Amino acid sequence: MDKLLVVDGSNLLFQMFYGMPARIVDERGKAIHGTLGFVGAFLKIIRMTHPTHVVAVFDGEYVSRRGELDADYKGNRPDYSQMDGEDTPFSQLPDIYAALDCLSIHHQETSVCEADDWMAGYAKRYGGEMDVVISSQDSDLFQLITERVHVLRYRGEKTVICDPAYIREKLGIDPRQYAAYKSLTGDASDNIKGVDKVGPKTAAALMNQFGDLETLLAGAEEIGKPSVRESVLRNADRLRKNYALICLDGEQELPFGLEELVFRDPGVTTKEVMRQIGM
Repeated sequence: MDKLLVVDGSNLLFQMFYGMPARIVDERGKAIHGTLGFVGAFLKIIRMTHPTHVVAVFDGEYVSRRGELDADYKGNRPDYSQMDGEDTPFSQLPDIYAALDCLSIHHQETSVCEADDWMAGYAKRYGGEMDVVISSQDSDLFQLITERVHVLRYRGEKTVICDPAYIREKLGIDPRQYAAYKSLTGDASDNIKGVDKVGPKTAAALMNQFGDLETLLAGAEEIGKPSVRESVLRNADRLRKNYALICLDGEQELPFGLEELVFRDPGVTTKEVMRQIGM
């Protein structure tokens, strides 16, 4: 059975660059720990999922429509331009791209959208005809989960593959409600402020009562708890803005067609890939 693996390359790079137990250098003194961790994790993800098609997407330089909608969006992220080059994950991108080329895996940086938008595009375009696994730690991708689209959160032996049952058990909602749920609670990682008086349990209860954000806003007078009712009514505009920031519609043009992404595992080790790219 066909299966598409979509890897959030930037997310995996950051996870490995900052998560490796030590800074590792090659014989020339060049830092390689991010690349080493990335290649090792990528190969393990491939062998966990057994895909027939693979693509890796990376956040590049782009003007974000979300940033235009809300100037504070992701305003809490570090300014890597002020750091020394070797102290940032981006310094190891050329080697990571070389490793992906060695594995014959297509990869692309975004220029007109966020990598999330491409991941959503692949999930929505192909999730009806084949299994799709999205590898990322980004919880925004939970909204894409269906019976055929799963999110893999790589943690070595503690890796979790999130399906609809996982979201229901963890959050008490259906995956399709995640963007509305997160609009209510906010998302500190993206600097999106939720509404006061509404925490995760209340947000889940509201989703179970109303089903989606617009139905909630239309029927807000029916919310039983006065403080929550008043907060939702007062923050209606913010909730709609939050939803626009969080929702992944998957409508952006994709960098590669499915026929370009056919993959056969070459069976190589991390050490062999590192040697082939001169490290």
